[in-house]
Amino acid sequence: MNFLGIDGGQSSTTALIGDETGRVVGYGRGGPCNHVEGPGGRDKFIGAISGCVAAAGGAGMRFRAVCGGFSGGPADKEQLLTEMFPGAQVFTTNDARIALTGATAGEPGIVAIAGTGSIAFGRGPDGRTVRAGGWGYVFGDEGGGFDLVRQALRAALREEEGWGPRTSLTPALLAETGAANANDLLHRFYTTDWARPRVAALSRLVDREAANGDAVAEDLIHAAAQQLAGYTAAVRGMLFAPGESARVAWIGGVFQSDRLRERYRLIVELEDGNFCGPPEHPPAAGALLEAYRLTGAGVSLSGVPDLPK
Repeated sequence: MNFLGIDGGQSSTTALIGDETGRVVGYGRGGPCNHVEGPGGRDKFIGAISGCVAAAGGAGMRFRAVCGGFSGGPADKEQLLTEMFPGAQVFTTNDARIALTGATAGEPGIVAIAGTGSIAFGRGPDGRTVRAGGWGYVFGDEGGGFDLVRQALRAALREEEGWGPRTSLTPALLAETGAANANDLLHRFYTTDWARPRVAALSRLVDREAANGDAVAEDLIHAAAQQLAGYTAAVRGMLFAPGESARVAWIGGVFQSDRLRERYRLIVELEDGNFCGPPEHPPAAGALLEAYRLTGAGVSLSGVPDLPK
């Protein structure tokens, strides 16, 4: 009997099907499935899950175990998965946990996630899990894409008002968005036309201007790396003894910045025992490993497709 792992997020849903040996035998993608309680949320959730499972070749298939990791939390989704996959052991969790499991192939370690928001999540040698960050765009998410753009806009506003240094971030943001000035852009960002993921996607401009020598942009990149490394250090301190070996991985669009990623790695590896690198598997593979873990099956995955990490 096969196993199913699901990575459900704000933009898409990914399903991986594995056989009893740990070999991936199916892969599919569907629409977003993170909001269940909103208007039509239940039907959208079922449609997204059914669609990506069918695309993976699992339509009508019975599974021994199913794990779904979801942004926005798992509490309102476990019953739906149980109804959709009768007879299977079902486990729902957050997206950080499956990202960690995939990144370290199920072994102890830490993952720093920096996309629109940010969080660090870890599992210690004793199996305990802890987090740092992930408190949302109002109260946290330091080092994430939205926060980087927020800081860039603040720098542009300071320049416009005459109490901040000149920065190439200002013309870069205005050219990209078509705004007349920084104040105009500020008001655009408050509208529904500029959802947080769309704002966060502009973080690539901060990286570009830093690479072009803008000192303000460079400071923002360094600060983001330091904040993400701080999350990582907090998680390490709760799970690993001083000097104990700890694998650390990164995931998310912010880490596509070579400058930020290298700065983060250098800071993290200053801690004795840390070794830092890219994730071994994507989050969907982490969900599949968690499905195997439900039954006590100890497997190593093979045949994992090349998915975004």
